[in-house]
Amino acid sequence: MQALRWHGEQDVRVDDVPKPEIEKPTDAIVEITATAICGSDLHLYNDFMPGMQEGDILGHEPMGEVVEVGEEVDNLREGDRVVIPFTISCGSCWFCGNDMYSLCDETNPNAEMAAESMGHSPAGLFGFSHTLGGYDGGQAEYLRVPHADVGPIKIDSNLSDEEVLFLSDIYPTGYMAAENAEIEENDTVAVWGCGPVGQFAIQSAWMMGADQVIAIDRIPERLDMAQGHADTQVIDYSEEDVYDRLMDATDDYGPDRCIDAVGSEAHSTCVDTVPDEPDRPYVIQQAAKSCRKGGTLSIPGVYIDGMDDAPMGPIMNKALTINTGQTHVQAYLDELLETIEDGQIDPSEIITHTGDLDDGPEMYQRFNDKEDDCVKVVLEP
Repeated sequence: MQALRWHGEQDVRVDDVPKPEIEKPTDAIVEITATAICGSDLHLYNDFMPGMQEGDILGHEPMGEVVEVGEEVDNLREGDRVVIPFTISCGSCWFCGNDMYSLCDETNPNAEMAAESMGHSPAGLFGFSHTLGGYDGGQAEYLRVPHADVGPIKIDSNLSDEEVLFLSDIYPTGYMAAENAEIEENDTVAVWGCGPVGQFAIQSAWMMGADQVIAIDRIPERLDMAQGHADTQVIDYSEEDVYDRLMDATDDYGPDRCIDAVGSEAHSTCVDTVPDEPDRPYVIQQAAKSCRKGGTLSIPGVYIDGMDDAPMGPIMNKALTINTGQTHVQAYLDELLETIEDGQIDPSEIITHTGDLDDGPEMYQRFNDKEDDCVKVVLEP
């Protein structure tokens, strides 16, 4: 079969690799019909994530048709159409039992490697580094899905792949970001980053009853897309001072809830050059300064390691609450599928580019370089 594999910094290739097979009785094999390139994949593309090995198959936003199941998988059968969460979760450990699926204790075979840097290991992830399991990803024609009795959600309706694909990651991630922000009715919510996760955080904030949502970015097509959601206001941080605008919009109180949907590769106009390294503090600094006293910071944006110049003074002295974490995807699937079926949201609206696996290397470069108004890429193997 064909798959997109990582061969080093900004070097993704289409390679022929063996088709996966059932390895454990809780496995399933899925023929991939749609798979996306995520902003988190760009951390791998730019070689910021430790633990990558040449030849790793990328991709953690896939869906498709079940073609084989292990003997202990009783909730899926051949022919089922499924969306596959990016988190691999056993369903039976203490964390899974408490709906904290991204913290599963059992699915990272390289848990000691992760614990060296983090103290403990989170769950294994599809298509990510060996620090988080080294599992093959879904930017391929077929995917082996471990713990298939826990992860995938069946799609029994006639919704298109494009409408449901993002249940695999970015829709639950944006929704959990809004939930972690502890949004209440009449709140003002500021969202840094209008990429795909930011777009879903914005829409989720409106669904949760926000009175005012303000989106911050510098890419025109992303700002235009954000502005299309309800009455979202936008700030181009390359053109105006974000703190001043937020104070003007909130009578100097600051936003009640701030969401960092950017993560490690943030940019800033307040410095002459952007360092070629991950974990840049600009968004967290700006959010901590801007957030109202006693407010909440939600951080779905991925960070790799430590961070210099973290704004601990404002965070502590303003009594800010911080909620963060990889998404507990399985905990949200049924609820969010219902919002799509009911017409509350159409996730496919964020797709700007489509192609097949052969287009993958070009699409990675285009997405990374923010060319051709590229906001979200879907590939159809």
